[in-house]
Amino acid sequence: MRRMATTRHQGWIRLLAAAAMAAGVGSTASAEEPRAVILATTTSTQDSGLLDALLPGFEKQCGCRVKTIAVGSGQAMALGRKGEADLLLVHSPADEEKLVAEGFGANRRLVMHNDFVILGPAADPARIRGKKVAAAAFQAIAAAGSLFLSRGDDSGTHAREKALWKAAAVEPRGAWYQQTGLGMGETLNVASEKGGYLLADRGTYLARNRGRPLALEVLVQGEPLLLNVYHVIEVSPDRWPKVNASGARALAAFLRSPATQEAIGLFGVKEMGAPLFVPDAGKALSSLGR
Repeated sequence: MRRMATTRHQGWIRLLAAAAMAAGVGSTASAEEPRAVILATTTSTQDSGLLDALLPGFEKQCGCRVKTIAVGSGQAMALGRKGEADLLLVHSPADEEKLVAEGFGANRRLVMHNDFVILGPAADPARIRGKKVAAAAFQAIAAAGSLFLSRGDDSGTHAREKALWKAAAVEPRGAWYQQTGLGMGETLNVASEKGGYLLADRGTYLARNRGRPLALEVLVQGEPLLLNVYHVIEVSPDRWPKVNASGARALAAFLRSPATQEAIGLFGVKEMGAPLFVPDAGKALSSLGR
């Protein structure tokens, strides 16, 4: 789907065009139109509005299109395994490591992070507000039989949710546990309408809550298991020779360039008073969230 920069993002395009040039993206002077770059990514980068802010600068400089496929991280990596994407931007670390180890991805590099939060209705029937341990909050939700909405879509958020249920020693089942099979934005809407709990990334929650206030509040936050880290992975040209390897390499470099990293750190500050993502290119993974 082709994006057009909104008025809110126009001021960034010059900054990001410079980032594209620094990343080695070719100009539009080529007689042959550059191939599109297929980016398979998690829904949170799309639903938060981040990609709409970043990608026009890359497209303007390279004279190419970025075709974005926003799905769960598991689905995005499945596309990479089949050679149906050029670059992945995902947030499911264990699955990412497996993808690279099996030879389907290469050059996995850190881009940014935010965090997961446990959301629920203001009434908080399971009494989880302020708990310091996410697994304890999940135990309380299950014990109360309070409605919990799961994405159930093999996304990075769903993978983290399953890890938290495991840490809580709870097998979620019964009428209180419902899977939507939807992306983050849509699942937030369902939880808001039904008055349920859910796990969500903070960026998408803040962006959606600003656009249309949700009947959900942040009840649990700030523990290490809620850290949400995003990497880029180039789909391996050794496994799939027809992928746009040069385009993937250029887009990955663009996302990690100083100018783009600066833009990531500013995204959301004006509208919501705080950044929705923290730029991390060049950092050690062990330093995040400190």
